[in-house]
Amino acid sequence: MEVIFKKASLEDVGGIVSLCNECFGENTSLEYATEKFRKTEDNPNTIYVIGVVDGKVIAHTMVSVIRTMFEEMDTYAILNHVCVKKEYRRHNLATKMLELVESLCIEEECSAIKLWSNNVRVPAHKCYKKFGFELADAGFFEKLIKE
Repeated sequence: MEVIFKKASLEDVGGIVSLCNECFGENTSLEYATEKFRKTEDNPNTIYVIGVVDGKVIAHTMVSVIRTMFEEMDTYAILNHVCVKKEYRRHNLATKMLELVESLCIEEECSAIKLWSNNVRVPAHKCYKKFGFELADAGFFEKLIKE
């Protein structure tokens, strides 16, 4: 099985939406996702990474580069929607995708990579820990400002 990992383009949005809807129980429409992608496609601080097999998106994450003016925080990245299609799991594809993400973050001069993961995603947590992530903080705060 040959998997190609790369930065996503507008043509990949449908595959990303389908995968994330499946993996996370999302209900995002292609139209909504396309509109959001178009708003960020020229932003160097928003990078969509995908894994493709036979033209189909089977892995995905979004990298947000946060550039601060503070020495201790420096520049860091936050990952969102890290996922691999169920039938392709257990083949180290998440690790290979994270390796690409790490190299992109090094290019962007990030000092750290962070991610938030739902408590029920225990197998994913094992993957993150194996890759070198550590549980840094158990608090995740949210304030809804849009209904």
